[in-house]
Amino acid sequence: MTSPSLIPRKTFFGNPDKTQVRISHDGRYLTYVGPHEDVLNLWLQPADQSKPAEPLTHDKGRGIQGYVWTYDNKHILYIQDQEGDENWKLFKINIETKKITALLDKKNVQMRFIGSSYKHPNSILIGVNDRVPQYHDIYLLDIETGSKKKIYENNSFVGFLIDDDLKIRLACKFTEDGGADWIKIKGKTEELYESFNSQDNATSGPLGFSKEGDSIYWLDSRNRDLAALTFSHFETKKTKVIASPEKTDFSDVAFHPTENTPLWLEEEYLKPEKSLLDSAYEKDFSYLKKLHKGLPTLVCSTLDFQKWIVAYSDDRGPISYYLYNRLLKTSQYLFSNNKSLENLNLSPMHSLEIKARDGLNLVSYLTLPAGLTQKSAKKIPTILAVHGGPESRDAWGYSSQHQWLANRGYAVLSVNYRGSSGFGKKFVTAGDKEWARKMHDDLIDAVDYLVSQGISDPEKIAIMGGSYGGYATLVGLTKTPDVFSCGVSIVGPSNLLTLIKSVPIYWKPILGSLKRKIGDPDTKEGLKLLKERSPLTYVDCIKKPLLIGQGANDPRVKQAESDQIVEEMKKKNIPVTYALYPDEGHGFVKPANRISFFAITEKFLADHLGGHFEPVGDDLKGSSLKIKEGAVS
Repeated sequence: MTSPSLIPRKTFFGNPDKTQVRISHDGRYLTYVGPHEDVLNLWLQPADQSKPAEPLTHDKGRGIQGYVWTYDNKHILYIQDQEGDENWKLFKINIETKKITALLDKKNVQMRFIGSSYKHPNSILIGVNDRVPQYHDIYLLDIETGSKKKIYENNSFVGFLIDDDLKIRLACKFTEDGGADWIKIKGKTEELYESFNSQDNATSGPLGFSKEGDSIYWLDSRNRDLAALTFSHFETKKTKVIASPEKTDFSDVAFHPTENTPLWLEEEYLKPEKSLLDSAYEKDFSYLKKLHKGLPTLVCSTLDFQKWIVAYSDDRGPISYYLYNRLLKTSQYLFSNNKSLENLNLSPMHSLEIKARDGLNLVSYLTLPAGLTQKSAKKIPTILAVHGGPESRDAWGYSSQHQWLANRGYAVLSVNYRGSSGFGKKFVTAGDKEWARKMHDDLIDAVDYLVSQGISDPEKIAIMGGSYGGYATLVGLTKTPDVFSCGVSIVGPSNLLTLIKSVPIYWKPILGSLKRKIGDPDTKEGLKLLKERSPLTYVDCIKKPLLIGQGANDPRVKQAESDQIVEEMKKKNIPVTYALYPDEGHGFVKPANRISFFAITEKFLADHLGGHFEPVGDDLKGSSLKIKEGAVS
């Protein structure tokens, strides 16, 4: 059924007005990523907004994915890949001449940022895997000339820790069982410095060096469940605990840009909470808390730390950005990230604690159609929205997916199942080798809770998600086919054996960790486990409608993962709708593609759950959509 009160899909899934908001290190300019000719491009504006913003880039493809200001305040560096292949290329913009120069633009080569420093404003460290694809050699790149000098040939390491002098001090090597060894690098000598086992590696690691370079800040969960913030002398290893979290791992640790001292911490259990470490900023936060509704978050600052970009997030509206002058204790409203979301009748997101069958607490989030409460909602068609990762988490705040589905008449539930990150090492490692078992049981327990409360209609429940969430959808329709009325799987793996054997080659160094989590194909027991936990093994069990979305260039969950389950369903005459996007990767970045898929999804859900829907109209036009199987009405 249609409804006149529907908020257009494009409001939820079109381009934001402004995102990735930054201020230059000298405070002269604001930059952000926003639409130019319907593609996300980089914009520049004087910080005092005395002149209108102007686009610096004119991309017509997947847009600008990320960027940084250089410390010389003359250049901006940004990255792009080729239609979702994640082989990141590096470009620079001279903000005076507006000239764009390719600094690294090689086919099938990936660039990674390693680090930069205000002490070396004309240089940056990058990693490049052009020698051997498994490892990134470290280069010192001259920003002005574009020349680069190899300073470390890497044959072992997956990560590096540098100091403010751009010197490599530590390097990380994953062990075969999923742990991590941090190796001290001094000239050509290498020696073991710190070691984390497979459990602690999930939540521990270095954050950075002190200003003097003689000490390191760590998050460390050894001998505890939640990772504490610690400070240790580099040579003596004498360590003190600065702060210990209470209910979750620290979700953010803010540091001074030049002093390298920790200023405040953030924990997020049901909702985010901040705690100050340095009382010198008490007046600032007191001021900012009163400035606007929602929790203030420091996005970035000038190098002297006197001007801050502060963002306020809310569950029922866009992100609001302010420019805060710490010296004067004044603020200037800049803009919101999406003006079309302002003053809409959006629904609150409710934070829940749901008990799993074995007593584990599952932090979850529920959004209901506008006007309904947990007490007044009765037998609402429900969408179980499963996050990817799985080492990620759902959090309280604005969710375009939650608001879109609630506006269509659905209850929307997101669950932090075991294996999700942020809730301590016991919780995240409780997901090891529990794919399609206890991790899925957690999802079912959460659904059963909503049914027991009378909120959800047990005959009208759908499951949907991307990446691991797509896999969970396939598991839901094969392992528990009577629970769900339909499913939507986006870039979801169907065969764990082919998934682990086809990971990007630059993931090879972390294969030990992946094997520990899902199973080792090099052992008889591991092979059995991978087959047993693969939805492809149980295609015969699918009896409810399934919609699959896939990016053809996805380097993580390759197209074969969707192709093979669709092929098996065809052989067995099981209906499926398969939407392929030739110019996308691990998720749908182009707005036309994103909107087209959610238009299909909206009609699919309405057909099988009976919710409201906005007619597809022309929302498929301009996308690269190819329907490989089934039909779209």
